[in-house]
Amino acid sequence: MSKDTSSHSPIHVIGGGLAGSEAAWQIAEAGVPVVLHEMRGVRGTDAHKTDGLAELVCSNSFRSDDATSNAVGVLHAEMRLAGSLIMKAADANQVPAGGALAVDRDGFSYAVTAAIAGHPLISVVREEIRGLPPKEWDLAVIATGPLTAPDLAESIRQETGADALAFFDAIAPIVYTETIDMDICWHQSRYDKVGPGGTGKDYINCPMTEEQYNAFIDALVAGDKSGFKEWEGTPYFDGCLPIEVMAERGRETLRYGPMKPMGLTNAHNPTVKAYAVVQLRQDNALGTLYNMVGFQTKLKYGAQAEVFRMIPGLENAEFARLGGLHRNTYINSPTLLDGTLTLKSRPGLRFAGQITGCEGYVESASIGLLAGRFAAAERKGEVLVMPPATTAFGALLNHITGGHIVSDDEPGKRSFQPMNVNFGLFPPLDPGAITKPEGAKRFRGKEKAAAKKQATASRALGDCAAWLNGSD
Repeated sequence: MSKDTSSHSPIHVIGGGLAGSEAAWQIAEAGVPVVLHEMRGVRGTDAHKTDGLAELVCSNSFRSDDATSNAVGVLHAEMRLAGSLIMKAADANQVPAGGALAVDRDGFSYAVTAAIAGHPLISVVREEIRGLPPKEWDLAVIATGPLTAPDLAESIRQETGADALAFFDAIAPIVYTETIDMDICWHQSRYDKVGPGGTGKDYINCPMTEEQYNAFIDALVAGDKSGFKEWEGTPYFDGCLPIEVMAERGRETLRYGPMKPMGLTNAHNPTVKAYAVVQLRQDNALGTLYNMVGFQTKLKYGAQAEVFRMIPGLENAEFARLGGLHRNTYINSPTLLDGTLTLKSRPGLRFAGQITGCEGYVESASIGLLAGRFAAAERKGEVLVMPPATTAFGALLNHITGGHIVSDDEPGKRSFQPMNVNFGLFPPLDPGAITKPEGAKRFRGKEKAAAKKQATASRALGDCAAWLNGSD
């Protein structure tokens, strides 16, 4: 079958990660040919292991799939409404993960790669793009992600006149399931919550006594850590802090974070409450691998194995992958991009994904989806219609392209930081949108907060459906 059955000139997409793959798919589905440029297969990165498209290099979780009261779940639902390839592949390759949507990472990447390769309007070219797209590529999308190659990053810096910002993502270790001691550990989701494909027993839990916890914290803080080059700095994103950095912030920090014991009952000793709990989440469809939830780390490999085997139930753990760090790069989008993700200094050139300053798999893919739709509409001469600010699409887009507030008392300071989608990015509800349920004796605090989330989610999905119906 011919790869180009359209009369339109192609749009070039640079980067075959989640954002680039989604952008290419949306463009092609709109009837416009795409050339997708991916350097893996020619040049690797410090974090990727394969040359497959949309390879997941950190967690295998897309986080909550609850579209009634969770912002990321609403974004999942909006992407499904928009025909997202990333969500279709995720749904087809999900593994049990309580209330979250987690995927078999290999199956997910294979599904995306196969879909892209099989689309008649998409051509994949394995090559490294070392500079900004040539002017003859009048419409292009840069979706090179947090691991943008140095030559391209330098070209972006020269074009924008602004330095790229960087932070570090820390990768969590993965354990072979058969090496976990289930005489000590037990299966249970927090509060027995059942999610997509789940049973309420989707996590493996490792309990700690107060003495064991304190010894673990001491070892974690004292463990041998990877150093940083002087030019790199340590600008961590708070949503993905290394476990030892959290421990250094206070002895109890982890016990109120990823190691909190709430909502869990030790199946082996129900009457004794654990002082802290380490959770592991299924990482592949076979269930042979589990990743340590929240245990991103910059400990050196030898120290990781030694320290993590102090965790009850992991004394004899074997690791399929130890943790590590990779550098993430993103641009100062509120200053550099317009509302359609186009570089202000160069019409026709859009950015998408994590390089724009969004954080998370789904957020990255959603910005790729929007960039692809905008580029396709521009190629076809259609009016670009922005998603309403009341939608998850619009809320995230507005944060990236103009929702950030720069402090007036710190001139020149660039404080724009990556952001996950959250209800704080959505505009307030109209007065009267939340009413006290009939028969309810009280309506405040948690009850009112839950109702507000539900109303915000309902409004978002309704407005998204209307936007999609009006723009298709």
